[in-house]
Amino acid sequence: MGGIPHDHYEPKAGWEKGLAKRLPIVGLLYDTLMIPTPKNLNWMWIWGIVLTFCLALQIITGIVLVMHYTPHVDHAFASIEHIMRNVNGGHMLRYLHMNGASLFFFAVYIHIFRGLYYGSYKAPREITWIIGMLIYLMMMGTAFMGYVLPWGQMSFWGATVITGLFGAIPFVGEPIQTWLLGGPAVDNATLNRFFSLHYLLPFVIAALVALHIWAFHTTGNNNPTGVEVRRGSKAEAEKDTVPFWPYFVIKDLFALAVILVVFFAIVGFMPNYLGHPDNYIEANALATPAHIVPEWYFLPFYAILRAFTSEVWIVQLASFVTGGIIDAKFFGVLAMFGAIAVMALAPWLDTSMVRSGRYRPMFKWWFWLLVIDFIVLMWLGARPAEEPYATYSLIASAYWFAYFLVILPLLGVIEKPLAQPDTIEDDFNAHYGKSAEPAE
Repeated sequence: MGGIPHDHYEPKAGWEKGLAKRLPIVGLLYDTLMIPTPKNLNWMWIWGIVLTFCLALQIITGIVLVMHYTPHVDHAFASIEHIMRNVNGGHMLRYLHMNGASLFFFAVYIHIFRGLYYGSYKAPREITWIIGMLIYLMMMGTAFMGYVLPWGQMSFWGATVITGLFGAIPFVGEPIQTWLLGGPAVDNATLNRFFSLHYLLPFVIAALVALHIWAFHTTGNNNPTGVEVRRGSKAEAEKDTVPFWPYFVIKDLFALAVILVVFFAIVGFMPNYLGHPDNYIEANALATPAHIVPEWYFLPFYAILRAFTSEVWIVQLASFVTGGIIDAKFFGVLAMFGAIAVMALAPWLDTSMVRSGRYRPMFKWWFWLLVIDFIVLMWLGARPAEEPYATYSLIASAYWFAYFLVILPLLGVIEKPLAQPDTIEDDFNAHYGKSAEPAE
């Protein structure tokens, strides 16, 4: 692994040397565990291990659940009931899988906002950030298709609404929608397609996660100061870093244990709290639910999707300029995916030379307003599509885009940052003192 100078694995025994020549897996694991890590990382850096745990949990529980699930419209709902009632431990497996998805998204949102605050997307970590956003998109696709599989009312109508968005794409939308559904409407072919992709995509995510980890091991971790580890010599690097094992492994495992206490309390005592009661009613194409609401982790982008109606001036302008090609429905789709795209473009939209938000006084205010805006959008996504929620959604959506497209570029020009520490060692000593240095 490149970047920071450090000791690499040196095989000693004969079998170790033989293995290293043929399959250097031990050396790879050693370099991963012993990689020099900035010693001033705070508790916001513990979410990586939570995300890794969630991915493993979802794959393992998913594989077992698949053994008892039947991907057919006549049997899917009944097979879920069979899992819940007849399979040994089936109810616990399903509740772990359901709530594991919520923990996955909870952790990934904190992980993303931490990256936005500390500037983890800035050079030389742009590719790491883009890979992370691809993982997030894959998570969204996997979770959406997984929500369809129980074949309850919200599963069916959620699939109908979301796949209908593809039909809004001019010229090619209808063929894409038909291909996605496997026919003219949500039916058995749709369920089979979604089942297949829901099973496949987690392994794609696992491959992207491995690439993500490799990418930041190559460039080195970012840290709360945004100051890079000194790379002139091994001695200088050691002043700014400690090995990942045991220092951060123990810290991450402790944090994971605390989070799992809360997670298992939810799974054990309130497993359906984040679910929708309509999804315990079998899918019925002739009965539309009063309110079609996606899972909580989709709500901010669902609110953005619904915010841009035909009454909004920018939608009317886009429709006029394009001769009606971009209507309100298509504009909403563009806005929803655009809200994710602007996050992915943050490395190029942020013009500040200072990486960490810790030293950017004006940035802090706008950033925390963005966090509040995201939570408000989440709340609005669960509200009916009527006033005053429609206006609130439009205002909140406007701020989301303004933050990335206007505020970030301008702050880099007008903001006067605070003084940064010269080295990570200086920051560490300022917070903990030299007595906190790890023993040799």
